[in-house]
Order: sequence, then C-alpha cells, then structure tokens
Amino acid sequence: MTSTEQPFLNDLSRRQRIGAYGIARNPHGRLLLVRAASYLTVAGMWFLPGGGVEHGETPSGALRREVHEETGLVVGEVTLLGVLSDTRPVPSGVLLHTVRLVYRLEEWSGTLRDEASGSSDQAAWLSPAELESVRLVRYVREALDRFAGGALHPATG
Repeated sequence: MTSTEQPFLNDLSRRQRIGAYGIARNPHGRLLLVRAASYLTVAGMWFLPGGGVEHGETPSGALRREVHEETGLVVGEVTLLGVLSDTRPVPSGVLLHTVRLVYRLEEWSGTLRDEASGSSDQAAWLSPAELESVRLVRYVREALDRFAGGALHPATG
C-alpha cells in the first residue's frame, strides 16, 4: 500500500451526518421527547424529535418530516437556536460525526402519538422533574442546557 492510498482508507472508517432536531415546550412547561426503539444502540434512551437530513432536503423540512413521523405532530414555524457537533464510535467500528442543527418549534398542531415503526417507540411531553429520572442521549443534555434555558434544572423559588 502506498502512502497516497492510506488517507482514502482512513476516510472509509469515518462517516458524517447532518441532523435537525426540535425543542418544543408546551404551555405547561413540558418538553417533547421521543424514546429510542429497541433495535438501536441507544435503546430506551430519550432524545429530541428529529433526525437525519436527506440529500437535497432543507434542514427545516427534514425537521418537520421527522417530527411528524415520530410524534404525529405537524410543525409550523421554527427558529434555529444553534448547532452542536459530536463524534462517537458505532458498533460497525465507524466513527460517526453528527452535526446537529437545533431548532425551537414555535407552533405545532395535531394529536401526539407514538411512531409505528421507526427509530422511536414512544413520544411524550416530560416535565423538568421527569427529565431528571429518564436516560437522555448525550447531546440532549447539552442542547437543553444551551438552548432551552436550563430545562433540566427546575426553577426553585
């Protein structure tokens, strides 16, 4: 193997994806989360509704599609809150780099329901106290701390 071939082979062990995720808080102060399906490596953990941006899709369009698939809700206005970036190894040995665009869901309609067959198996509105008792996917804590005004820390007063 020549030295010019090595960088190409290294690129095969890395993968990058772009995802769009939403933070929604209902009038009662509860946050919308979905639970990872049993076939995922993060099974049973909770994450923000959203997912991968498909080729040619806008991030806000991907967010609307994913939220509808995972929760049954139809999303209206959204506001970009910020961007997170993380890497983690996946079981196949690939190092996955995910760039996460995090939006605030300004408005939505419809009736909350669980995803029939997909990456999540439950959708729920969780209170700040409930968030403390469930297992969250790592990026969720960072997103809520940075973009949701400390949603993980109930106000004391």
